[in-house]
Amino acid sequence: MAKIDNKKLRKIILDLITLTLGSIIFATGVACFLDPNSIAPGGVSGIAIIITKFIDIIPTGTLIALINVPILLIGTWKFGIKFLASTIYAVIVSSIAVNTIGALIGPLTDNLLLAAVGGAVLVGTGVGLVFRTGATTGGTDVIVKLLRTKWRHMPTGFVFSFVDGCVCVMSGIVFGNIELMIYAGIALMLQSMIMNKVLYGGDSARMIYVISKKNSEIASRLMKEVDVGATFVHGNGAYTGNEFEVLMVVMRAKLLPQARDVVKQVDDRAFMIVTNATSVFGQGFKKYDAEEV
Repeated sequence: MAKIDNKKLRKIILDLITLTLGSIIFATGVACFLDPNSIAPGGVSGIAIIITKFIDIIPTGTLIALINVPILLIGTWKFGIKFLASTIYAVIVSSIAVNTIGALIGPLTDNLLLAAVGGAVLVGTGVGLVFRTGATTGGTDVIVKLLRTKWRHMPTGFVFSFVDGCVCVMSGIVFGNIELMIYAGIALMLQSMIMNKVLYGGDSARMIYVISKKNSEIASRLMKEVDVGATFVHGNGAYTGNEFEVLMVVMRAKLLPQARDVVKQVDDRAFMIVTNATSVFGQGFKKYDAEEV
């Protein structure tokens, strides 16, 4: 029991460190790159950036927190107090950090392209780290989570793109500057790519099907040398009617060259099909709730 408790305690501490670090990285991207250059790539932070250009008496970080209050209340009502605890911590830390970093460091560049790229990399990294702990940075993250409880068939990425895209378009209209809207769009796309890399890690996977008379030997070597699992699937030739076993293997993309070499060495006449596996759940890959916001 003590070991279980210690393990849980270590996880809580690690999650807290990750959550804090992610919130500060997110805040740095907003305070040093996006906010000073009026680039609003979606989210509550984007809305706050737009508003503060007209009502500058309220710091951007404070406004982010204020906008999040009603959203978090709805999220708590829908998802429970556990959801509130981690998310509100991320909102408070990131909001305070935006104000503090903005005052101590300030803008690091006035080049719009560099600001869009730098802000996107930091925000995407920060949000990805926060998501890995099971929390969110509030705002549209919660809105998307709410929308997906009603329309679960809609991909998370699509909902995010739609909601954040509306903020990008709004920034162009409000600021009356098409360039800012374009740079906001660039930042949004890059930010999403970075977030997915941080959140899912090297989740890019490949699935191979191998048809060979030496499938047993191929499977044995793949499991031993490449360290991947293998499954035999029963098949029948449509033309010949002959029965045979199809070897199915799912692996990280980086392992494919090694697996291909094994197949070639065992049977260079083997029939092998390689496909992209866009979402893989289970041991060694994503958890079943990984795509949920």
